[in-house]
Amino acid sequence: MINLKNKRITVTGGAGFLGKHLVAKLKERGCKNIFIPHVEDYDLVNMEAVKKLYADAKPDIVIHLAAKVGGIGANRDNPGKFFYDNLMMGVQLMEVGRQVGIEKFVALGTICAYPKFTPIPFKEENLWNGYPEETNAPYGLAKKMLLVQSQAYRQQYGFNSIFLLPVNLYGPGDNFNPNSSHVIPALIRKCIDVQKLLRAPKGQSNLISSITVWGTGKATREFLYVADAAEAIILATERYDNSEPVNIGAGFEITIKDLVQLIVKLTGFKGKIIWDKTKPDGQPRRCLDTSKAAKEFGFKAKIKFEAGLKKTIEYYKEKA
Repeated sequence: MINLKNKRITVTGGAGFLGKHLVAKLKERGCKNIFIPHVEDYDLVNMEAVKKLYADAKPDIVIHLAAKVGGIGANRDNPGKFFYDNLMMGVQLMEVGRQVGIEKFVALGTICAYPKFTPIPFKEENLWNGYPEETNAPYGLAKKMLLVQSQAYRQQYGFNSIFLLPVNLYGPGDNFNPNSSHVIPALIRKCIDVQKLLRAPKGQSNLISSITVWGTGKATREFLYVADAAEAIILATERYDNSEPVNIGAGFEITIKDLVQLIVKLTGFKGKIIWDKTKPDGQPRRCLDTSKAAKEFGFKAKIKFEAGLKKTIEYYKEKA
């Protein structure tokens, strides 16, 4: 087990949604030497910037969270960019980490790496049994290459790297930008913003009393509260030293239709829900087998889904 307290830890994406929660938890554990590279200073798609990062931070451990991400629409509009940027960031960070001899590299993959028709629950050994769902395949495959690299580097160089596969995250601090957000923050924003419009003074309200949701509502998803995800990553960093992939999730699935109904209830939205069936559902079902994470490093999600949603809704109401 690694004692992280006195380690120099670099967290790429440390200023982002998951990164902020992870850094906070590292500090709770007594970690004082945490380096967070900001995109303005280090464009990690560029090899020279990656080398500069290692020279400046001199890390013992790198936790690689940085990614170009988005919902179905963003993936569909930017397949080339999502592939290239995610691939180059990860590949170069791990390669230079190997060159300078860091103690450990923690790579974050994505549930999008799984084949489109993976049996439920997704088991790690099913990861290579087919092609990912088409709308986010470039992103998912770029991330999956880090698993290939991790295993190859351990085999050839004895490089200590691990690969974690988190499900969709949600919680306070999520991305609520309508152009790039995932389903939970997108739905929360729609429900709350419509209600704000309806409460506007007479003459200022356009009386929109409906929200539009992509797809049929039949697809299922699994969601993990962001603070739970941060805890899982830290436990794996401390206790797991193997390049075999590990799922990080809550071990449940919910249909998009039921998710919409739950968010409607929790936000108090009273309007109409319009399903735009011309838009894609994405992967038909998603639910992880999380037994390996429990066995290998003792992780089990703690925050119940409805409680996590309430915290996320309150966060958006305060920030909106």
